Amino acid sequence: MGALGPVVADASPDLPGITAQDLLAKVQTAKVDGLSGTVRSAADLGLPALPGVDGESQIPDLLTGEHTARVAFAGPDKARVSVLDNMAERVLTTDGKTAWAYDSAKREAVKLALPARPAAPEVAPEREAYDPQAVAKKFLAAIDPSTAVDVTGTESVAGRDAYKLRLVPKTDKTTVGSVTLAIDAKTWVPLEVTVLPRTGSDPAVQVGFSSVSFDVPAASTFAFTPPKGVKVTEKTLPAITPKKHSTPKALPKADPKKPAAADRPTVIGEGWETIAVFRGVKFTPGNGPLDQLLANARTVQGSWGSGKILTSKMVSALITDDGRVLVGLVTADTLAAAAPQAPR
Repeated sequence: MGALGPVVADASPDLPGITAQDLLAKVQTAKVDGLSGTVRSAADLGLPALPGVDGESQIPDLLTGEHTARVAFAGPDKARVSVLDNMAERVLTTDGKTAWAYDSAKREAVKLALPARPAAPEVAPEREAYDPQAVAKKFLAAIDPSTAVDVTGTESVAGRDAYKLRLVPKTDKTTVGSVTLAIDAKTWVPLEVTVLPRTGSDPAVQVGFSSVSFDVPAASTFAFTPPKGVKVTEKTLPAITPKKHSTPKALPKADPKKPAAADRPTVIGEGWETIAVFRGVKFTPGNGPLDQLLANARTVQGSWGSGKILTSKMVSALITDDGRVLVGLVTADTLAAAAPQAPR
């Protein structure tokens, strides 16, 4: 057999010209009845792992490492995400009436009965983590008048023609250098999101489809039958009264008097300076790697208390002495300045 020749990348598709404003408008209003496919994510945020953390309030995964997931979405209330990691599978699925969370490694499943409501609740953060459209919306919500938005070309993603829309924040308080969205030229749905830090040229986060179909998945896609021998725990989600609201252009500031539940973060700050606050985080003492990490971290203090700041090329984290953790794609100084707003 002859030697393989060099791999040649597909040529950029020849698409009609479009302005950044028109493309931005189309992607912000893009809506499809359903889709399915395989999503791959890779991240190098540069923040060391925090061993020895326990309790119900955990620091989020933040898409660390490389992952593959099979996804399917249909309307606002049907979703299925199957994350494949280390020969194991985690399945999170809902048909709008019942939600399932299954972990093949633990041989456990949770069946959650959902109350009637206009739209299903967010049953798992995995939907946002492995849905390029949802990831893109997070960054689109950060756009403010100082953000530069332009079309930088075209590319092929998952076999589909796409425009490249780049967002560049001008504030020096964020660690985000730019965000590039690959926008499907027919549906205007984001197919891939690439985040570059302010320093360096390697992507910090890249989430995108390796294959995708915009056919509406069958209803059976969102059903789940636990394998034999799996322990099933049944729960019922209490009903809530939905509130009328409009989609904000930037994330609202949190009301310190109304903190989020202990197992969910409170969001403070706006746009590119958004910070998530977790409460009730406990650290196991006597853990060598964690003790060394915190010992080398910068100490900060103020009227809010004191704590340690960990920094990386993308993520900054402030761990307070009273069990709060502030995390954001912001500089260390921005994080420290936001500490007084963090609810206890």
